[in-house]
Amino acid sequence: MERERLVLVGAGMAGLKLLEELKAACPGRYNVTVVGAEPEPAYNRVLLSSLLAGEAGDEDLALKDRAWYGANGYRLFTGAEARSIDRAAKRVMLRDGRVIGYDRLVLATGSEAIRLPLPGAHLAQVLTFRDRCDAMRLSALARPDARAIVVGGGLLGLEAAYGLAKLGCAVTVVHLADRLMERQLDARGAATLRRAMEAKGVSFVLGAQSQAILGETHVTGLELASGEVLPADMVVMACGVRPNAALGRDAGLEVRRGIVVDDALRTSDPAVHAIGECAEHRGVVYGLVAPAYEHARTLAAHLAAAPSASYAGSVLSTNLKVSGVDVFSAGAIEAEDGEETITLADPGHGHYRKLIVRDDRLVGAILVGEASDALWYLDLIAKGAPLGPLRDDLAFGRGFAAAA
Repeated sequence: MERERLVLVGAGMAGLKLLEELKAACPGRYNVTVVGAEPEPAYNRVLLSSLLAGEAGDEDLALKDRAWYGANGYRLFTGAEARSIDRAAKRVMLRDGRVIGYDRLVLATGSEAIRLPLPGAHLAQVLTFRDRCDAMRLSALARPDARAIVVGGGLLGLEAAYGLAKLGCAVTVVHLADRLMERQLDARGAATLRRAMEAKGVSFVLGAQSQAILGETHVTGLELASGEVLPADMVVMACGVRPNAALGRDAGLEVRRGIVVDDALRTSDPAVHAIGECAEHRGVVYGLVAPAYEHARTLAAHLAAAPSASYAGSVLSTNLKVSGVDVFSAGAIEAEDGEETITLADPGHGHYRKLIVRDDRLVGAILVGEASDALWYLDLIAKGAPLGPLRDDLAFGRGFAAAA
């Protein structure tokens, strides 16, 4: 009996996780072809700021070498961009003219960095920070004392700022909101993070809108809407990402912000699935690794003929280390009516902890400066079980609560 042809478009972390889960759940069941636009197999994108900072090498980012794909029966094409999908004929057309037929298609095309349409954005020293190529280009420009402006004070922006500062650049972060990481941190948590990064040499201009990038042939500065001009030798746009959904949209799949999927990660075409950052589930697009891995596990179970597997959504969490400062956020960041807030702050050491409790259940956690208990808090939020006697010692962490 001929095996079903499974084509995976996207050779990133979500796609690799799906391959690993398929290997465990139903090895050899499908004839698998993997198509990746980047020139190399999946690598650990989470470590890009460490690569830029010189704290990690290419070998640290590697996940599986090419031999692993072949040894497990997976045919891998890299540097091969998918141009279009013919759903009627069940074919994927590549940019180089090759055509690949499928019985089942999985889209794991990820997301792309947003570039603001500012005057001067075409200059060569205006970069994004999204993939290994971006990190290499930034590293080439980041000579000691170079003036770097990072537009965006969210997760991506702070990681880029950290890497550039480690290379000796004079870094200024320009952010539209009045606090850093406003989607993940409250005002006190953001202020704690800002002070810690300022102590390591990063400057901030908050509540500022970028107006234009200055320079004729090279970047010389960034003009703000206020009229202020910040001198610069390079500008990094780190204003967020958007789902890479064009391939699905052009193929006639239902697309809103991302490619719409159900609880089985099926698109509007039952022969086509989508996972990771390109997928939109119950109105939510997750730009994080952990939900992408949950997508992969659920889809692998379905492809292995376990129809009861269902994806119900993920608890949004962020866990990172910028400038040597641990930051963790999960669930709610501000208490609503009827909810209780527990805070623990040590400004001298740059530590801040905030927990939100509703009906004796933990529904939100923010940790800045010390986050060793992050996964414990995340587990409590995800399980949603009553805290009971844990409640009184919750703020002091897992070890203290367990001893008590």
